[in-house]
Amino acid sequence: MKKYLPVVGALLLSGCLFHPQPEKIKTLHYSCGTLPLTVMLDNSRREVNLILDGNPLTLKQQPAASGTRYADDHYVFWSKGDAAFIERNGATIIDDCRLSGS
Repeated sequence: MKKYLPVVGALLLSGCLFHPQPEKIKTLHYSCGTLPLTVMLDNSRREVNLILDGNPLTLKQQPAASGTRYADDHYVFWSKGDAAFIERNGATIIDDCRLSGS
């Protein structure tokens, strides 16, 4: 029995070390023509936060055939690679966003 205690202890400790930590929110900086756009990406909640038209927006991740799409009832933020665009009420309002650093 005593010879198993170190093994059991090691297994218990190793379980504590391998629990995934929540992902940190990642700040993405885009240049959309002359407009800077900062997007806060929260992968653990599957959402992005940004300010557009003076309003803070939280957009939830949606299914997408290509790239990554986040939306609410009025806005869509869609990114693919280093490019992104934004729609409001089904019309593209910003279509020239390029990731400029993070």
